[in-house]
Amino acid sequence: MSERKQVAVAAAVIFRDAPQGREFLLGQRAPGTFYPGYWEFPGGKVEKGEAPMDALKRELDEELGIRVEHCTPWITLSHEYEHAHVRLHFFRVERWNGRVHDHVHSALAWQTADALTVSPMLPANGPVMKSLRLPARMAVTHAFQIGAAAQLDALRQACRRDRLMLQIREPVLDAATLDFAREAIGIARDHGCPAVLNGPVAVAQALGADGVHLKAAQLAELAARPDFEWVGASCHTASELAQAARLGLDYAVAGSVLPTATHPGGDTLGWDGFAALVAGSPLPVFAIGGLDDSHLAQAQTCGAHGIAAIRGAWVL
Repeated sequence: MSERKQVAVAAAVIFRDAPQGREFLLGQRAPGTFYPGYWEFPGGKVEKGEAPMDALKRELDEELGIRVEHCTPWITLSHEYEHAHVRLHFFRVERWNGRVHDHVHSALAWQTADALTVSPMLPANGPVMKSLRLPARMAVTHAFQIGAAAQLDALRQACRRDRLMLQIREPVLDAATLDFAREAIGIARDHGCPAVLNGPVAVAQALGADGVHLKAAQLAELAARPDFEWVGASCHTASELAQAARLGLDYAVAGSVLPTATHPGGDTLGWDGFAALVAGSPLPVFAIGGLDDSHLAQAQTCGAHGIAAIRGAWVL
């Protein structure tokens, strides 16, 4: 345990829609504070006996003059500063009202994760930027069931509807499947969607995928993160999530939340079980298992970054 003072902080990713895409708000720390001139997500300290979400709402009212209508828990990060060990509870603020007024920062700036125009970022906040680049929807292939042509057509339609993350998950990686995977990666890339392969690291590298998605068994055997832009893993337990965090993975997929056609009689977490599993996770977590777009809001209320789906991801 660190000898430094322990400080709990609630931090907000405040979103708004803009012509150039979805933006979030950053504030520049004022002179006379720690790290003056650095940029951070708005928020503040959690007082003794105060819930982090309540602290967030209070701080945003005091700092910015806005009232939170709807926010959801997201990720929880820890950082060792010279003066304190800070535990940051990040929330996604999707709906708010009022006009933003700067009461504590030197400046405010609306930003997008893939085109940041301000710097430097506060060290504890920097890692959040990559997580914000993750789409809220992960679409998982099942070409072995519906056929490669139908799957590729469904992928084109899905990519045109919205940005997604593609997970290529096929039980047999034979020559025909590898050809399908290459074409799917190309389609995803043409639409600005990251594509990961659920399979051997070497195969993902050979295909030119953006990353690799690890099965729980692969995750358990790893001593270091594979060298890809995006690396994630399927996790079913708290220890597996902890292993993914230790390796510095970018995301996890956890479930099954609801009954699925693949495993109709299998064990499910339910929403309460999912929320308990991912609470406090430093990684963005996709909920999976019997889900489609209608479950996205529920998933995020329970702490998910978004949802992953097989059948529910495709319109055929």
